[in-house]
Amino acid sequence: MSQRMTLISSPFFVPEAQLRKIGSFAALFGNDNPLALEIGCGIGDFIVQIAARHPERNFIAIDIFNRGCQQTCSRIETSGLQNIRMMRIEARYLMHHYLGKDSLEAVYINCPDPWPKKRQRKRRLVNANFADLLLYCLKDGGELNFSTDFVDYGENVGELLSNDTRFENLLSEPYSHELGDYPVSKYMRRFLDLGQPIYLCRYRKKSGLEIPPPTVDKGFRVRWPRDDA
Repeated sequence: MSQRMTLISSPFFVPEAQLRKIGSFAALFGNDNPLALEIGCGIGDFIVQIAARHPERNFIAIDIFNRGCQQTCSRIETSGLQNIRMMRIEARYLMHHYLGKDSLEAVYINCPDPWPKKRQRKRRLVNANFADLLLYCLKDGGELNFSTDFVDYGENVGELLSNDTRFENLLSEPYSHELGDYPVSKYMRRFLDLGQPIYLCRYRKKSGLEIPPPTVDKGFRVRWPRDDA
């Protein structure tokens, strides 16, 4: 069953047609500050925390669920922050069509869908092809931050990134359960309170790499449900 769609009227919500018309994120924010992306922002708890810590950056929060987009916009409005915009769009589509080479200073992916059944794991977002797309979009020294509550996913991503010589590990191990000063969302706190660990991976793109345009797995495109072309 498809989810019920509700019009999001927040000034912080950006339909794809608006971005396409305005032409760039710099024009959207009205400045050239470095850009960071949170993929799968849920209800917006993490993005408000990280954006408050980094007023020198612009943040794009994306999700494919309409209700989460609404709740995130409400949190942004309550926070008073002006350096966040919300989009309902699929990550690979956004990165391939609107971001591109050396466009991002940081990417945050927190507790994405783990697709837990073995036959489903090919659907997971973070894999070797997605790493190519991340590296293409990240600037030299740009950071990838990944967290999950799912053991197999955390171990697999830690192994993938630690074996990729294009990344520099910011932690002493492929992944860590020590979150340090990393912002904790309400979803993550739920597992921590139950004594279940969060797997945190933090990596930086090495400088001086020549990353060719990646071959992107066929994703899906989430359009705003009205004729806004």
